[in-house]
Amino acid sequence: MRDVTLQNIFEHHIAQKYLTRSGLAHAIAVAYHAFHLAKEENLDVDIAAKAGLLHDMGHFTWYRNGKWDYDLYRQNDIHAIKGAERAHKLLIRLGENPIRARTIALAILFHTDSFLPTNDIERTALQQIVKKADEKDEEEGGLHHYREIDLERARESIRRLDNLIDTEEAKELSS
Repeated sequence: MRDVTLQNIFEHHIAQKYLTRSGLAHAIAVAYHAFHLAKEENLDVDIAAKAGLLHDMGHFTWYRNGKWDYDLYRQNDIHAIKGAERAHKLLIRLGENPIRARTIALAILFHTDSFLPTNDIERTALQQIVKKADEKDEEEGGLHHYREIDLERARESIRRLDNLIDTEEAKELSS
């Protein structure tokens, strides 16, 4: 039995604020990609999906002259640092196991190279999965952050993913 579900996270006002800011449709898509990649690699699907859902909650929108400036964002971005911190705090507040919360936060921290001076970091298998899941949903110029999803459809997608996670965890327990 999980301490915190994706739905618990999704319904929290802090998650709502940051997930909608960074692109709710993208966050949900990355959570699904992370789930499936983790399942293929026989890794913890719950941790992967949570990291996928929360991976961009540190985003800040960079504008110049009233228009989104992708280059300015790329030059100044530290969203992975801020997102890891926000996610960790939120997960602990919701009652997530501290070790799992830390693992999720580190996967968020290393899901991108944008803030790193070089790309020579060695990622864990989970961190690689979250990075791949994010890259799978990327669109040129950051457009993936602007795809729309109806709030009720988003809730239903989260519920379905929670059910998939519960099913996978039940299979593991019975093996």
